[in-house]
Amino acid sequence: MDAPTSNSAGFDHASKMEDNSEATQHHLERLQTIGGHTDDRTQPSLPIVHRSFANPAPLGLLSFATGIFLISIYGVQVRGVATPNVLIGVLIFFGGICQFLSGIMEFISGNTFGATVFPSYGAFNLSYAMIYLPGSGILAAYTDKATGELNAQFPNALAMYIWAWFILTVIFTIAAVRSSWVLFLDLLFLDLVLLLLACGYMLNIPKLETAGSALGFVVAFLSYWAGVAGLFANGITPFNIPVFAMYADS
Repeated sequence: MDAPTSNSAGFDHASKMEDNSEATQHHLERLQTIGGHTDDRTQPSLPIVHRSFANPAPLGLLSFATGIFLISIYGVQVRGVATPNVLIGVLIFFGGICQFLSGIMEFISGNTFGATVFPSYGAFNLSYAMIYLPGSGILAAYTDKATGELNAQFPNALAMYIWAWFILTVIFTIAAVRSSWVLFLDLLFLDLVLLLLACGYMLNIPKLETAGSALGFVVAFLSYWAGVAGLFANGITPFNIPVFAMYADS
């Protein structure tokens, strides 16, 4: 009769140890915020802020989508408007600064892809806006002082500018092969847009330029799709928008 009593005591002791371990674990979990930081309450006189990281991708995607959408509108000359100077403010503040902020937040979150892509296209929007910014001197450098018209160097210079961004976008497209179909197709269509625009400017074929600008609407749509999918996720809305992951869950 002594042996069962000893075993019973052993089981009770092990059970208590397990309960204490679980209690300790739960206690430690309560000492951390959702973002994984220490829940420090040693300064009760100050506001207590539980640090957690938001998803910066929707900001980067939506600002990129808006910039491409507006560039495409002026590229196909909707309602006969071909002068893109009104884009400058949007490209600098929303397409440029907001994407830079998104890239910095992606860096803090540990997302190398987002930390590379968003600041890059933020720089694209800023540099593109600088071309048409009065006072930057870029257009003035290619303007014939006698006639006031852009000389033949400008289309070729713009084509070289676009070729550089085409190369970068191809690299980003390859890096996105394990992300989602929406993002991958977004970058793939952006490759085609830049290819058409570069060839159109370099070969002086306006139809290619128009085709590239028109295809930009597809890029804007896919960018809006990916951005809205991230914005509506995690219970913000009662429904989720699929982006069709390109990898299988393990």
